[in-house]
Amino acid sequence: MALAHPERVRGIIIQNAVSHEQGLSPLWEARRRYWADPAHELEALKANFTSLAATRQRHLGSSPHLERYDPDTWTDEYAFLTRPGQAEIQTTLFLDYRTNVASYPKWQEWLRKTRPPTLVVWGKYDSSFAVAGASAYRDDVPDAEVHILEAGHFALDEATDEIAALVRGFLARLDGHKG
Repeated sequence: MALAHPERVRGIIIQNAVSHEQGLSPLWEARRRYWADPAHELEALKANFTSLAATRQRHLGSSPHLERYDPDTWTDEYAFLTRPGQAEIQTTLFLDYRTNVASYPKWQEWLRKTRPPTLVVWGKYDSSFAVAGASAYRDDVPDAEVHILEAGHFALDEATDEIAALVRGFLARLDGHKG
């Protein structure tokens, strides 16, 4: 949407979302194998992605602050993922994600060209998206505000107040930005 209507973008807030290859952790190797050979890798991806252990891991990552998490977040997600048809839906979405990765260079070019005010908040314990993905935004937008937090992929579960304060401050500064 930003590429189609850059005039509508006043700023960008990114929370553990990649647009650079270096942001994809080693966990993405299994997903890349699936992209390369969906027929042979489908069952392995389904079994892994929809398992309770993998669902829990997506939420906790390597966080040392497990007490900050409500176990309902992953048990509810697991209940959803084990509903009939969900494994197929999720693996189809994962197959389509390769189009995002293919679009990274175009997104990076847009960021370099437009240099929108950018706030990046990133949980350093994210097992899926590496911290290098957060820092990479500065390659495209040198003035990007990048904050590495004591949190995982779902950083809002662990750093709600901190992220809210960063977003409020960023939005307040946007009021003075002519974009």
